[in-house]
Amino acid sequence: MPAAPLDTRYQIETPEGIDLPLRPAGLAPRALAFGFDLGLRGLILGILYFALAFLGNLGIGLGSLLLFLISWWYMVLFEVLNQGCSPGKQIMGLQVIHDDGTPIGWSASLIRNLLRFVDMLPFGYFLGAISCLQHPHFKRLGDIAGGTLVIYRQQPLTRPQLPQTAALHLPFALDLNEQRAILGFAERQGELSAERVHELAGILATPLQVPPARAAEQLNGVARGLLGPT
Repeated sequence: MPAAPLDTRYQIETPEGIDLPLRPAGLAPRALAFGFDLGLRGLILGILYFALAFLGNLGIGLGSLLLFLISWWYMVLFEVLNQGCSPGKQIMGLQVIHDDGTPIGWSASLIRNLLRFVDMLPFGYFLGAISCLQHPHFKRLGDIAGGTLVIYRQQPLTRPQLPQTAALHLPFALDLNEQRAILGFAERQGELSAERVHELAGILATPLQVPPARAAEQLNGVARGLLGPT
């Protein structure tokens, strides 16, 4: 049976019945994120070892304990307490979640991170890289066992600001395409030259019975009226 093709979308359905498309992260950004986290852990350990060197045998014992804690709990603590983001993942815009889209919990994070030693076999994350490249959603072995998925974080969408003007309500109804055209004009005009704004306003002004001389101002008012109080 042929393997499922690699995909850059992962579709889940929320309890409310809403389809939520997610973007699984591939090997390259995950490797860069892990490299950053590895360097940061090394820097932290280096600073702590330097300080503990003055404590003699006590420092050696504390250093061994810190090596264990930072090596095995660094990722888990950040993933669970920082919305699935270690510092490296945060820089690369990545996030770890459960397969159903919910925030990662303690057990899943522990499983995926404890199994890193399997992903590292026989050297240099060889098995993990092969699994990531073969899996349709770029999962390494730890992700498969833990039921987790590394995705690109969803960035909040913000609508462009409309020009500040009084709301204007036309004495007749507009169909959906006309409403979209007016809103698109009002939102995009900041990206256009003054000549292009007047040209587009003139085109929209004719069928909407808006005076051409004040077309841009009137259309902005209509757009504000369509959106209502914000």
